[in-house]
Amino acid sequence: MTAFKRTFSPALLALAMFGGAAHAALVPPQGYYEGIEKLKTRDGNFRCEAAPKPYTGALQFRSKYEGSDKARATLNLDSEEAFRDSTKDITTLERGVAKMVNQYMRDGRPAQLDCTLTWLGTWARADALMSSDYNHTGKSMRKWALGSMSGSWLRLKFSNSQPLAAHQAEAELIEKWFARLAEQTVRDWSNLPLEKINNHSYWAAWSVMATAVATDRRDLFDWSVKEYKVGANQVDEQGFLPNELKRKQRALAYHNYALPPLAMIASFAQANGVDVRGENDNALQRLAQRVLAGSRDPSAFKTRNGEKQDMKDLKIDSKYAWMEPYCSLYACNGDTLQRKRGMQPFDSFRLGGNLTRVYDPSADTKK
Repeated sequence: MTAFKRTFSPALLALAMFGGAAHAALVPPQGYYEGIEKLKTRDGNFRCEAAPKPYTGALQFRSKYEGSDKARATLNLDSEEAFRDSTKDITTLERGVAKMVNQYMRDGRPAQLDCTLTWLGTWARADALMSSDYNHTGKSMRKWALGSMSGSWLRLKFSNSQPLAAHQAEAELIEKWFARLAEQTVRDWSNLPLEKINNHSYWAAWSVMATAVATDRRDLFDWSVKEYKVGANQVDEQGFLPNELKRKQRALAYHNYALPPLAMIASFAQANGVDVRGENDNALQRLAQRVLAGSRDPSAFKTRNGEKQDMKDLKIDSKYAWMEPYCSLYACNGDTLQRKRGMQPFDSFRLGGNLTRVYDPSADTKK
């Protein structure tokens, strides 16, 4: 099996046709099959910057909440600056890949694809981000980076334009690295006690889901769905997440931050015949409705945890990128649809780039 063209032996084909243990190949939601908008043969003004240096050191990073109490809600400006300095190459890779894939799917310039493959291939050959010497912030960076890269990669892998068809060896190298990162992410985030499972676990599960589909790994897919169900079953009857309520003045912001990975996992699961929307009495919908109401009037959060909410993040449109996959799962209308339209297009590098182009392409008007 190549990185992007699946072939089946007669035995496997028979299993697929007549039942048995074989599964259909994993696929993304329909929007990932979009073709390149304008296939150009010239590279114009695009210039490929040098790839950021592969990060192969210990994943030991300071937390931006260093010195805070167990609520982890008070920002430490000095440690945040140290964190951003030490992780700069990783975030440069994440943002750069998402941006180049966005550009390539719009412009189709060969140099954009070549540069993306050079960056990812450089890090794959270095076996970057694989250190077993890590702290909580370090393993968090690993799964964030994996979700960003695999999420972007899916748009290249499944595009009807087949941009990877001439790059099979490089694609295979990159996907094997993604798979190793996903296997480590599973080890990093498995078997946590319930009181320790929060948005980080959901983001880990998203990164594993994106990689599962990119590499056609059913074991990774199943792990992600399992973790989704754990998250969904944390949502209480009022739509709150108890472990995010602990974040004091940032509780609402972290409820909102929990939604992107959960909505993406549910969307990808549905694309593969697994409907998780009903888990815990439609927990995802309950959580989303609680957050949308809270973004307008956060008083319910103050009533629950006694803290006036910090609304800074809730005023950033890209923080609501989860609305794209969410509205593919549920019939958004009225105020919800109006709010989504007013904030589009949604571009989130941690979810692989321009989600409006994937889920609601007719609304992607800001090129």
